[in-house]
Amino acid sequence: MTQFLQTLLDGLTVGSLYALIALGYTMVYGILKFINFAHSDVFALGVWMSIIWSRALGVGGIDAGGPPPWYYGVLVLVLCMASCAVVGFIIERVAYKPLRGAPRLNVLITAIGVSLFLQNTGQTIVFGPYPRPTPTLLPEGTLFQFLGVQVRTVDAVVVGTAVVLMLALQYLIFGTKLGAAMRAVSFNTRNAALMGINVNAVISFTFVVGAALAAAAGFLYAMKYGGQAKQTADAMWVMLGLKAFVAAVVGGIGNVRGAVVGGLLIGLIEFFGVSYLSSHYRDAYVFAILILVLLVKPEGVLGKATVEKV
Repeated sequence: MTQFLQTLLDGLTVGSLYALIALGYTMVYGILKFINFAHSDVFALGVWMSIIWSRALGVGGIDAGGPPPWYYGVLVLVLCMASCAVVGFIIERVAYKPLRGAPRLNVLITAIGVSLFLQNTGQTIVFGPYPRPTPTLLPEGTLFQFLGVQVRTVDAVVVGTAVVLMLALQYLIFGTKLGAAMRAVSFNTRNAALMGINVNAVISFTFVVGAALAAAAGFLYAMKYGGQAKQTADAMWVMLGLKAFVAAVVGGIGNVRGAVVGGLLIGLIEFFGVSYLSSHYRDAYVFAILILVLLVKPEGVLGKATVEKV
């Protein structure tokens, strides 16, 4: 029972990170009907921005003598989200907006090009080719124990922050006029424009929100795993992005609630597979579930099947 509960906690924690990243994929797809393959690089940028901003504020270093006050972590998180939100806005305006009416293949190739640009620019110009230690902004150790399960402080912070951000996004989309505009653009761009909605502003805002959520996931990932952050062109970031994309597809691509459900499912499946089967096939479990869902329910767990008239 202890092993089961501990695995459940670990799966939910990592699944929360997958869900935050998956939300960016599913929001962009819901609006523009294409996959932003540069999204995983924005997540990696969030990890590195947590290092840069922590050093700029002089907190969380190796010789800091313990974690700083809690509000420093909140400040670094906000700065990371703001920095990546600016990057997301620039990506949409420079790379994707000129291709708004182009064939989807052109947009797909552009997305791959943006991804490679971010990877190599981060490695060769901005951050450098060598790993750097991630900051220590949260107290280490166990927060409390429950039925033999150790709930660490960082796990509680990761899940709590992810839940707050996902609830805020839920309110934004389904409880505000801006969210109604986003849903209208997602339904039909031309009709939304005829109703007076600024389609360009809504699309840019969607990229900004998705990039900010990916940055939050990057910050939380750095807090949870610590150690050395690998350079931005490392294949690890691509794999994490692919798992989040799988989560979006499993939950129902284009469905916000589905991205959350898919992220949690992927995290649980991955960790239960590692704990009860074999750790050698950690990534295989994720993609096996993707294949199964595509065969049984291609629209995803919470997605709806679309009918095209010929």
